[in-house]
Amino acid sequence: MTPLKREPTIDDHRLLPILEKVRAGVRLSEEDGRTLFRSPDLLAIGYMANLVRERLHHNLTFFNVNRHINPTDVCVASCKLCAFGKKARDPKAYTMSLEEVWHRAGEGWTEAVTEFHIVGGLHPELTVDWYCEMLRGLKQRFPQVHLKAFTMVEIAYFAQRFKIPVPEVLARLKDAGMDSLPGGGAEIFTERVRRIICDHKIDGSQWLEIARMAHQAGLKSNCTMLYGHIENEEDRADHLAKLRAVQDETGGFVTYIPLAFHPDNTPLEHVPKTTGFLDLKNIAIARLMLDNIPHIKAYWVMMTPRIAQVAQRFGADDIDGTVVEEKIYHDAGATTSQGLRRGELLRLIREAGREPVERDTSYNRVERKEDTFVVLV
Repeated sequence: MTPLKREPTIDDHRLLPILEKVRAGVRLSEEDGRTLFRSPDLLAIGYMANLVRERLHHNLTFFNVNRHINPTDVCVASCKLCAFGKKARDPKAYTMSLEEVWHRAGEGWTEAVTEFHIVGGLHPELTVDWYCEMLRGLKQRFPQVHLKAFTMVEIAYFAQRFKIPVPEVLARLKDAGMDSLPGGGAEIFTERVRRIICDHKIDGSQWLEIARMAHQAGLKSNCTMLYGHIENEEDRADHLAKLRAVQDETGGFVTYIPLAFHPDNTPLEHVPKTTGFLDLKNIAIARLMLDNIPHIKAYWVMMTPRIAQVAQRFGADDIDGTVVEEKIYHDAGATTSQGLRRGELLRLIREAGREPVERDTSYNRVERKEDTFVVLV
């Protein structure tokens, strides 16, 4: 006899019309998004997000074996949200040589990596040619590895610094081996907030336009939102609505990753750290609002493996990957490990009651035997 599924208790009656939309598969409005962000009824929001998540991905949770590479922390910007970037004259700043990047990519890790995630500071001297040579060297040494490289902010900086049109920058990097782009640098699109937290970066409309250009060039990307600083519920709902609008146009966003702000060692260190409640709420509302973006990732590095596990019941269907050496958020006070083994990710997912599926960057299944892998397209 099949057990009956219990109906949720909705404490916040403002959510009842949204529940009806979710059950009917009707797109939520930006006003619905604001209502969700204002609601304290986390369990009801999570219930609705899980309905959508299981409709899309059943009981599967995806992960990959990846490695982060941050070639430099030298950056011309001075964003208040950042603890990673340093000025060139800072004695603690670093810039890897090409040989160091190539060596670091394969150093001290026995599991066969399927993705290199490459982001760094806005360096005043490194050229587009240098980055192209870096990509070519990685492709020559690791031909099977997907190169997910450079945020929209970095692409814009390359274009501005070297007076090259953005489409040409994208074409040159793609020709050198760039396979897709990460989603960082989006922060919050609202100009009022952006002027305070990242006034040295491109504005929100420019970030979205470069994402459009990348997608039109045949490059997929991720997208993100940084939450838990000085933004409000309206800013978050606006951000998700704008991402959804671009996705309607291009279909180029593969995964959305809500990023919790880590205030330590930043000029905004007086801001309280996010709670597990807020982390889960952002995962769940993203799944409900972003009906056209296939995957929602619970990035364990930022929200801890424990919260990332719970998030698999609150709308997330991805837990990220092995990572190996994460610098950006650890410089901002993250206390999580800088890497997890594949076996640990399998355990986390299974303990959450989900079925783990190893994937590549494009969400093709990966079949693995010891330290080799085959991608099933």
